[in-house]
Amino acid sequence: QVQLVESGGGLVQAGGSLRLSCAASGIVSGVKTMRWYRQAPGKQRELVALITGIGIANCVDSVKGRFTISRDNAKNTLYLQMNSLKPEDTAVYVCNADIMYLSSGLRNYWGKGTLVTVSS
Repeated sequence: QVQLVESGGGLVQAGGSLRLSCAASGIVSGVKTMRWYRQAPGKQRELVALITGIGIANCVDSVKGRFTISRDNAKNTLYLQMNSLKPEDTAVYVCNADIMYLSSGLRNYWGKGTLVTVSS
């Protein structure tokens, strides 16, 4: 019953900003590492950024200094603040999470994605 639902995508001009959100519902155990992936048309899905269950964050070099990954105090919502957007950032952005269950161990979940389009 765990669901990850992304929001915040849209159309922006190059140099603009967007903040993506990923709301997790149906969580009855611990949310561990959460990630943002993206997939552009005709390209493979790539990892953009991750944040561990204790708040250690990292991102790929192509977005470093422009994107910031974070999570709320309840650790049930993931964010991606995207600044200085470039046309090459255009992609479907997808939320991913590792959830630890005491009864069954670690499971991985995916959202359906939100589209970000950056115009030139």
